[in-house]
Amino acid sequence: MQKNHLMNEGPLLNEEGNLAEPGYAFSLVKEYSRSAIKAPKWRIKEWDYYYIGNDDYGLALTIADNGYMSMASISLLDFKTRKEETLSKIGLFPMGKLHLPSSSKSGESKIEGKGFDFSFVNDGKTRHLLCHIKEFGKKKETFRADILLEETTDDSLVIATPFRKKAHFYYNQKINCLRAHGYAKHGDKTYDFNSSFGVLDWGRGVWTYRNTWYWSSLSSMYNGHLIGWNLGYGFGDTSAASENIFYLDGKAFKLGDVKMEIPLTKNGDDYLSAWRFHSSNGDINITFNPIIDRHADTNLLILRSNQHQVFGLFSGTILLDGTPFQFENVMGFAEKVYNKW
Repeated sequence: MQKNHLMNEGPLLNEEGNLAEPGYAFSLVKEYSRSAIKAPKWRIKEWDYYYIGNDDYGLALTIADNGYMSMASISLLDFKTRKEETLSKIGLFPMGKLHLPSSSKSGESKIEGKGFDFSFVNDGKTRHLLCHIKEFGKKKETFRADILLEETTDDSLVIATPFRKKAHFYYNQKINCLRAHGYAKHGDKTYDFNSSFGVLDWGRGVWTYRNTWYWSSLSSMYNGHLIGWNLGYGFGDTSAASENIFYLDGKAFKLGDVKMEIPLTKNGDDYLSAWRFHSSNGDINITFNPIIDRHADTNLLILRSNQHQVFGLFSGTILLDGTPFQFENVMGFAEKVYNKW
């Protein structure tokens, strides 16, 4: 049975560059510092990923410094037309030059280049996401986004996960149920995000070369309740804690394990057929009906990232301290990502 160890405050890493205390917390209790890492700069991975969405469309924005490469990425999804467009701007060997904040509590993440600029500013109360791309999509039209995000709960999911290799770790915070205000505009079309919710995936760490992860996130209103979850697994040693949590009207419920079953065909995973989510103790029983598979496979032989981020509707039951919470056709996403990096 999983221990689900609750972490205490203090430095994230010890003198050897290993996690001082693996486990989970409901806030960023551990202090992350690049100077404490005992790995080459090109192995350090840092990113801020935001997804904001509603029942009609979604927007994903990323700023990342993955050591050997920087990335500014945007995905714009239309669930009614079942179409998406993604653009990623890549730079070489930033190795910390982006100066991404060592904490998600405040600071600015910024990246710019020819024809684009991204800025995520957190003043400690509100997160302000700004994005401008001169040419985006098949028609090469201008894209702009200006979105404010406010936290609706004091609790978030924070997990410190070790790998079996020394000086390798992942420190991650997922903040669900961020209330959105603002818009995005692509060409002549405006996307209103004032009735939307978002999630922040804040990650810092040193990863092993080859790994696969599964992740699902949801933040939405349902029958007058604000609900959200973070479900995931697949990398590192998670014996100290899972990264699974459910939110109901601002209250956090820690969950144990989860398994995401993707239908198989003779050609492999069938991402656009119904998935099944379940847990060993029966507290998770979910069906996921996909709408869009945002697939990207960057294969440079030595380096590869094969991503299937699938958006769709979730229905099912989750037991919260033994009490069932049922829901039907709530928009969210689930993904399977394989990396050699």
